[in-house]
Amino acid sequence: MAKLEIKIYPDPVLRKKAANVEKAGSGERKLAYDMIETMRSANGVGLAAPQVGISKRIIVVEDAEGDEKISLTLINPKITQKKGRVKFCEGCLSLPGISNDVIRPEFITVEALNLDGEPIKINADGLLARIIQHETDHLDGIMFIDKLSFLKRKKIMKQLSAKVCVEF
Repeated sequence: MAKLEIKIYPDPVLRKKAANVEKAGSGERKLAYDMIETMRSANGVGLAAPQVGISKRIIVVEDAEGDEKISLTLINPKITQKKGRVKFCEGCLSLPGISNDVIRPEFITVEALNLDGEPIKINADGLLARIIQHETDHLDGIMFIDKLSFLKRKKIMKQLSAKVCVEF
């Protein structure tokens, strides 16, 4: 496994719609394992392939059941049902140091392929539902800041441009 470089906003790959995976194979399996290693080393709970510069519809998420962490890989995930509304503070590995409350559905059903290319269906709520929605958004070039009000987004953009000016 190899640690991958996480792309930071405003990298254009983060705004591009990712391509469907036609067939899950050894390349997708290696990418998923590398993404899991990258996510964990960055102390993240989810990661989408575009965040590591790969424009494919693959996400990895960490599902914490008690003390046990289980990593899930979802290929071509599609959220088929949404229910409820809940606000929770989100951050993003591609927007380091930025976080804000985001309203999302509380319960979801997602259909996808697993690493063996087999169809799976997951009913999720709470943090797992939020992570899946956040990462699935990345596959469509949507970032959590897009879900904020104009004024909040403008304030964050100002913060980001100040960071860019300082870092370079």
